[in-house]
Amino acid sequence: MTEGQRDGASERFGFGRVVVGVDGSASSRTAVRWAAAEAVLRGSGLCLVHATDTDAAPGPLSREETARRRRAGLDLLATAAETVAARHAALAVGTRLGTGPPAVVLRTAAGPRGTIGVGHGGAGGLSSLRLGSVAFAVASDAATPVVVVRGAADPAEAGAVLAGVRDADDLDCAREAAREARLRKAPLRLLHVWAMASHVGVRGGLSGGTRETARAHVRAENEIAERLREEFPELTLLADGEKSHSVPDALVDASRDADLLVVGGPRAPGHLGRTSLALLQHAHCPVELIPRRGPGPGNAA
Repeated sequence: MTEGQRDGASERFGFGRVVVGVDGSASSRTAVRWAAAEAVLRGSGLCLVHATDTDAAPGPLSREETARRRRAGLDLLATAAETVAARHAALAVGTRLGTGPPAVVLRTAAGPRGTIGVGHGGAGGLSSLRLGSVAFAVASDAATPVVVVRGAADPAEAGAVLAGVRDADDLDCAREAAREARLRKAPLRLLHVWAMASHVGVRGGLSGGTRETARAHVRAENEIAERLREEFPELTLLADGEKSHSVPDALVDASRDADLLVVGGPRAPGHLGRTSLALLQHAHCPVELIPRRGPGPGNAA
């Protein structure tokens, strides 16, 4: 089966191609492993992408330096392709070397329907608790799904996909999570978390609105769950709601028992809200951001 045929089969199930950034870092190698396994699940091809970033150099580069960066990039791609082939011999793997900024090259390779995978750190030796500049740039300004790969290189499968939902605008996010759960033959857990005011006790009021506001959010989650049960009747679907002093902390804690955490991405290009940033820095599993449609209440996510 050719890569194009595989991608066509993948799209019938609601997915595009899988592309992943390669920069030689440990987090990039973990992302490549995740992306290869995801491509196998989807029945699609995999595209390995490296950007030399020579177009954005602060000054003109010599021919020697440009050629050196190109050779280094090609070597990284070749090594990554060999690693993937050793694990997934039947997977169709392509490579792309770009000269622009990494986020731009990745978005171009993904096209209008692809899923972009990136490591959470970068080649600069960033701490595991910090988000690399490429991951931030891709996650904050992508029009297609982005997966920032966290967790172990070969994690033990927990057997669940977790979707964090906040309001009715997260239906597309929940649908993507349902597709991922169907691929894995795993349960899907919808989790709606709302924040309690820090100055009241457990039985006190809610931050950012009244109890009726909270009930409205829970109703939105229930409506999403009902839609998914109609569209994905074969799935085991659980819908939970909980109060917490910190929405990010609750989702991070829930991610301990998930293979993948799917949440709505930023509502405004170039912006990552507090919750999204915390998840990309601290989640215990890969985090998939789904572009939001609709204005939504502010930009806290």
